[in-house]
Amino acid sequence: MTLAGALQAAEAAAPVESLDVVARMLKDHLGAASVSFLITDFTGSSVVRLGAADSVETDAPARRIPLRGTLYDEVIRSQQPQVATRCEGQQVRVVAPVTNRGDAIGLLELFLPAVPDAEMMREIGETAHALAYIVIANRSHTDVYQWGRRTKPLSLAAEIQHRLLPASLACEAAQFAVAGALEPAEHVGGDTFDYVVDRDTVQLSVTDAMGHDVDAALLATLVVGALRRARREGADLAEQASQADQAMRDHGRSGFVTGQLLRISLLDGQTEFVNAGHPWPLRMRDGKVEEIIPKVDRAFGLSIHPSQPNTYRVQTLDLRPGDRLIMLTDGMLERHAENLDLSDLIIRTRELHPREAARALIKAIVDAGNGHLDDDATVMCLDWHGVHDSERDAAHGADLTDASPPATTGMPLPEQ
Repeated sequence: MTLAGALQAAEAAAPVESLDVVARMLKDHLGAASVSFLITDFTGSSVVRLGAADSVETDAPARRIPLRGTLYDEVIRSQQPQVATRCEGQQVRVVAPVTNRGDAIGLLELFLPAVPDAEMMREIGETAHALAYIVIANRSHTDVYQWGRRTKPLSLAAEIQHRLLPASLACEAAQFAVAGALEPAEHVGGDTFDYVVDRDTVQLSVTDAMGHDVDAALLATLVVGALRRARREGADLAEQASQADQAMRDHGRSGFVTGQLLRISLLDGQTEFVNAGHPWPLRMRDGKVEEIIPKVDRAFGLSIHPSQPNTYRVQTLDLRPGDRLIMLTDGMLERHAENLDLSDLIIRTRELHPREAARALIKAIVDAGNGHLDDDATVMCLDWHGVHDSERDAAHGADLTDASPPATTGMPLPEQ
């Protein structure tokens, strides 16, 4: 069976069997002794190994394999396949990123009888990339992938919150790269983020609902639903904000939600945004970080006169090629992080992909609170490359135009 034929067979298989089809194909085609898929969990700090469909025990918590300092971590960060050499006569381990447009879904891991040549590495890389599409196509039909992303049980509020997030937490395109990260508090605080890429624009939003637990999650559901509905009808930012405000007035039971909406033209780079009582965005340009000081309108659902809806001003934002824009919630500014220099951390992570930078910022906040958060911490990180940067290769989730060949490394792997 050819590689293309095997992948077509995987797409035709039942959702939970498609990974097994790919594994069998690689064993037959490349002589692999074993093949497995590791899926990244919600936090991006660990992976979970998915075995054959009949061996996944979804009634038990997924077993977490920490990433820090391992070859797995290096492959996800660099988006380059890696070869881990073993002692003479033993099998060679190959790990390749399973990524689609910046969404680091997981890893493909193979044990081969010998170090693969360049052609074999190319096939492995192409298979891993194709596997990303297979996972994306199948994950809406089964809970197996959701199970794999949960290394601890979710509360009802957290379950609602996660379902409000975009299906892919990162997106890579020629003009931009964007990624979001969210760390729920012990009592979920109602944070969300969202993005969409249309023919001529990319639109982003970050929201923070008042309160905690299910009440906050329900408020977040109202606002995210209203924003998506208005956006999908082609409404501009002012109308999107007005509809979110009206939804809160009609159904929000005296609660409120802060938010920030952003819209960038992919034709000319013109950028506009609305601030509804939300923390100010940060922009890094030429190695310096500054706050964007906006005109702040009232939070959705918050008004002096309940019978009078709020109005929202659409403002322009100066965004130039090479800029990094950070949108966050107030959980990133909580008292545990008083001694954390957020601007300095943004500068120190400037070489990282937005996916990795967002996670690094979240981790710093969690560490500052010794693992405890009083409020959700949420970050969206956007790198703007400009409308004329057509040389970038965005297919796999990193700029591979000048990428070096796959490395052979002695970097450690986690215990199995």
